[in-house]
Amino acid sequence: MSDTDSFIDEVTEEVRRDRLYGMLRKYGWIGGLVVLLIVGGAAWSEYQKAQARAQAEALGDGMLAALTEETPDARVSALEELSAENPTAGALVAMLAASEAQQGDNLVTAVAELDAIAVNGDVPVIYRQIASFKALTLQAETLDAATRRQGFEALATAGSPLRLLASEQLALIDVAEGETEAAIERYQNILQDAAVTSDLQQRALQVIVALGGTPDLENVPTTGN
Repeated sequence: MSDTDSFIDEVTEEVRRDRLYGMLRKYGWIGGLVVLLIVGGAAWSEYQKAQARAQAEALGDGMLAALTEETPDARVSALEELSAENPTAGALVAMLAASEAQQGDNLVTAVAELDAIAVNGDVPVIYRQIASFKALTLQAETLDAATRRQGFEALATAGSPLRLLASEQLALIDVAEGETEAAIERYQNILQDAAVTSDLQQRALQVIVALGGTPDLENVPTTGN
């Protein structure tokens, strides 16, 4: 390589270096901003997690304190005073309040707590369905059969985790209304459902026999649940 070529290479390298330094001086703040955003985002995320943990712990402590009250009414009042920003946590608190109200024979309050959960679109579906199911069963003696039937039919649809329990309640309504054949058919369908638990299977067998029917055991699944 000649001295001229070496000189040209050195000049070219120097120009590249100058350009690089110039770009860093001009745009280097962007890299710093990106780093700042990443660090700040991580810090904000940790702060939010810490806040969520603190809120959950405070709510848990409040629930435990409420449950130490001496009477069901006092426990319900203490639970109703708790504030939960998370809809799911709020639903759990309301379910506890409903349970305590039921224990104190205050079915009106229990049903009101459960109905509030059932219509809250921010609460996960499974909690809304459980609340609706429980509210309907608590009103077995106070709510007309047609309304209860409509409610349980909504829970007995395919894919619902409570469909078999809702079907059992529909069968009980059939029995109460003297629709023996319809009740036996419902229980037979429950008996042969692949998702049936052993307890529910046993209840279905017993009621079919009690109603004078003959259980069809040919397609009954074996369950260890």
